Amino acid sequence: MSPVAGADAPAALQIARTLRRMIEGAASWMAYAAGWNYVLCALFITTDIVGRSFFGVSSAATVEISGYMLACGISWSLAHTLAERAHIRVDVLINRMPLKIRAFLHLFALVLLGLFAAFLAWAGWQLLDESVMFDAHDNSALHIPMAWPQGIWAFGLGAFLVMIAALLLEALLGLFCGRYDEIAALLGSRSIDDEAEEALEAVAMARRETGA
Repeated sequence: MSPVAGADAPAALQIARTLRRMIEGAASWMAYAAGWNYVLCALFITTDIVGRSFFGVSSAATVEISGYMLACGISWSLAHTLAERAHIRVDVLINRMPLKIRAFLHLFALVLLGLFAAFLAWAGWQLLDESVMFDAHDNSALHIPMAWPQGIWAFGLGAFLVMIAALLLEALLGLFCGRYDEIAALLGSRSIDDEAEEALEAVAMARRETGA
């Protein structure tokens, strides 16, 4: 999990952390929705295959609908994945550098990611705007308006950009206050201890749910 600011943190930094936590909470719910979306997608594909194989019926739009579900699920999970520092990182070199340099490099990487996310969000909303303008529909039998799946997809890209902006604000304030260790903990890749702590939390949660 991301670090929590101590009571001695400046007010501006505490506000930024609170804002980031609120966005993380929303991103977490989006990730849950994305996960259940994948479950429904798998059930839909399975049902369609069984229907075609044994009953001669089909939605006639399996490829289109499953493609929309996969794209929307990916975009809706991006913000949460970033908040959990779960994106794949190559950190062999950076972890051997001094703390201050690591903090600057993590911040620089976040800025580059933000630029890329901003381009994706802009392109996504441009595509959505064109689909609305021309009342575009897909070529499947369902003739779905493209604005529906594109709107959900673009919303996820926008949430990803908002998450980056919140992290960037907090990291910049932390940099200004000289809290390099907190920046490294906030933006750096997950350590073995982080993975072990998450596994222990999952086991404890499972025991509470089962009453063991």
